[in-house]
Amino acid sequence: MRMCKPFGQLNRNCIFNMKNGGGRTSRIRRRKLFRSSESRGVNESYKPEFIELKKWLKDRRFEDATLIPAHFPGTGRGLMSKTSLQEGQTIISLPESCLLTTDTVIRSYLGAYIAKWQPPPSPLLALCTFLVSEKHAGDRSPWKPYLEVLPKAYTCPVCLEPEVVNLLPNPLKTKAWEQRSHVQEFFSSSRGFFSSLQPLFSEAIETIFSYRALRWAWCTVNTRAVYMKRPPQLCLSPEPDTCALAPYLDLLNHSPDVQVKAAFNEETRCYEIRTATRCGKHKEVFICYGPHDNHRLLLEYGFVSVSNPHACVYVSKDILVKYLPSTAKQMNKKISILEDQDFIENLTFGWDGPSWRLLTALKLLCLEAEEFVCWKKVLLGEIISDTNEKTSLDVAQKICCYFIEETHAVLRKVSRMKDEEVVLMNQLTLVETLRTEELKILQASAKALTALQTAFT
Repeated sequence: MRMCKPFGQLNRNCIFNMKNGGGRTSRIRRRKLFRSSESRGVNESYKPEFIELKKWLKDRRFEDATLIPAHFPGTGRGLMSKTSLQEGQTIISLPESCLLTTDTVIRSYLGAYIAKWQPPPSPLLALCTFLVSEKHAGDRSPWKPYLEVLPKAYTCPVCLEPEVVNLLPNPLKTKAWEQRSHVQEFFSSSRGFFSSLQPLFSEAIETIFSYRALRWAWCTVNTRAVYMKRPPQLCLSPEPDTCALAPYLDLLNHSPDVQVKAAFNEETRCYEIRTATRCGKHKEVFICYGPHDNHRLLLEYGFVSVSNPHACVYVSKDILVKYLPSTAKQMNKKISILEDQDFIENLTFGWDGPSWRLLTALKLLCLEAEEFVCWKKVLLGEIISDTNEKTSLDVAQKICCYFIEETHAVLRKVSRMKDEEVVLMNQLTLVETLRTEELKILQASAKALTALQTAFT
C-alpha cells in the first residue's frame, strides 16, 4: 500500500571467512547467501511503535502468532511469516473491535454533530473527520498506537507536485488532475461541516481541518481501507458505506501473483484473510488488491508493481490517428463507429504485444474505401486483406516507436530533475519506476510486432 525506496541489507549473522573461502564453490555459496539475505525482511517488531500497536491490539482481543512486521527490499514495510503458510490457511483474523468504521465514528464524540448536520455527511467524510480529529488529539487519542504506524505522507497523484504529475503518461496525467480536483472539491464542500465542530476544540477549526490534513485522511482511507459493507445509517448520506480501516492487517502489501479470500466473517465477527497461495517461512506475506495495471495502482494506492503482468501502455484517440497513412479516408466516420462500438478506449500495448482491441481498431481505421463495407467483419476478428493486416501492423509499430522515444525523453528529464530537485526524489523515483516498466513493455511489444510483420515481407 506504500511506495518505499528499496534497499538491501546483509544478515548480521552472515560472516564470510575469506581465508578459507577462495575457491569457486565458496564464491557460489557467498553469492547465494548474499541473494538470500538481500531478499529477506528485517524484523521490525522490536520498534516502539509496533510494541505499542501489539499491546493496543491485544487489549482489543487480537494476538497474532503467524505474522510479524518487517522491512523488505522493494516493498518497504510489510508482514513476514513466522512459519510456512499453506493453501487455504487463515493468515489473519482481526476482531471487529479493532476495525475503524462509521460505527466507530458515530459512537464517538462526533456522533451528535454528524446527526445534526444537514445534508447528512457522507461515510467517507465521517471517517476522514475522525482521522483528522484523532490525529490532532495526539497522546489523548485512544487510536494513537494505530495512527503512529500510518504513513506521514502518501504518493497518490493528489499528493504529487505539479511538475511531477506532468511527467506521467497522458491518460494517467488526466486522471491525476481529476483526482486533485475531486479532493479539492471534497475539502471545499466539507468546510461548513468542519466549522460546526468548533465547540469541540480550543484552537481555530481552520488550523485543524486544513486541506493538507483532510488530504492525508482521504489518502489513508483510499489506500488502506478494506471492503466491508455496512447497513445504511440515517445520519449519513445514502452513498455506499463500504470502507473499514483494519489496523495491522493493512500492513500487508500487494502482489499480482497471489490469491486470497478476504471478507468479514459474520459468525466470528472478524475480518479474515485466507490465502490460496503457499508462503515460505520468513518470507513476505502478500495479498492481491485485484488484477490492476500500474496506472490504477499508482492512482489509487500510490505505488507501482514491478513486472506486473497486468501492466500496459494506453493509446489515446489522438495518438491512434496521428500515424495513420495520409491516404486514409472517411476518418470521422470510422472514429464514430469505434466510439459507438466501444472500441476507442482501453487500447493498449502489453507484455505480449499490441492488444487485440488496439489491432482491431487500427484495422478498421486502415480499411481502404472499397473495403469499408466490411467494417463489421473487422470487429468480429475476420481478416479483410493482407494489405489491411500489413498496414495496421505498420501503424502499430510507428505508435510503439513514438512511445519508446517519448519514454526515453521523459526518463532523461527525470534523471536531470533528480539531480536538481532533491526534495522530490521519492516522487521522481516513483515516476521513473512507472516509466521504466512501460519502456520494457513497449520494447517487448516492438519485438512482437516485428515478428508479426515478417509474415508480410
